[in-house]
Amino acid sequence: MTAGLWEHWVLPGIWITIQLTLYSAALATVVAFGIGIARTHHLRVVRFFAGFYTEVFRGTSSLVLMFWIFFVLPQLAGWALVPMWAAVLALGLSYGAYGAEIVRGALNAVAPAQREAGVALSFTPWQRMRLILLPQAVPEMIPPFSNLLIELLKGTALVSLLGIGDVSFAAYLVRLATTESAEIYSITLVIYFVIAFLLTRGMRVLERKAKAGIGQKPEPGVGILRRLNLRKTTEKPSNVIVGGGGS
Repeated sequence: MTAGLWEHWVLPGIWITIQLTLYSAALATVVAFGIGIARTHHLRVVRFFAGFYTEVFRGTSSLVLMFWIFFVLPQLAGWALVPMWAAVLALGLSYGAYGAEIVRGALNAVAPAQREAGVALSFTPWQRMRLILLPQAVPEMIPPFSNLLIELLKGTALVSLLGIGDVSFAAYLVRLATTESAEIYSITLVIYFVIAFLLTRGMRVLERKAKAGIGQKPEPGVGILRRLNLRKTTEKPSNVIVGGGGS
């Protein structure tokens, strides 16, 4: 692959993929917390509509929703979104529905005594949510959110069907120009892996900070070298003398 193809197609495609992931993740986070909190509301009608949203968008294909927003919505609303924002809207709404279940589960996992303590202190429902429930639930949300973020990153490859020049679309153009499938798609796999690795590391740092904020001791990271050192230090000597001598 020539330097010109890398500079004009692949590098811009990487940047577009990163933008799509960040923008869609931001929208999905807002949706996840909004719908997830609504699913724990004391009013049944609020829980019903929040649950309805979750079931609809979890049961809808992200690709079909992307096509619907880009091709059908302009006919109904009289205005159209550019492909980039149509993709962000579709991915954010879809993955936000999955994130809402993570938020709901984490909030429900907080000990009931914590809620009772908030009531005893005469906190309003919003104060209980903001000061008691969310600080304890957020650290538990981050690991599944990390997995969802990686799935979102891989889901951005769908936008190439709208002609958006992400890294997968750039790889397709390079393959057409050079007819070298093995090289370009191997590089593309590595690119997605590197982005996913960096996102995962960033989420782990965020998890440690969230746990430290509520006084929890963060789990120490154990890398390959640390595992080898631990294995060496935990090995028992083989020259143990069994038995005792007595006269």
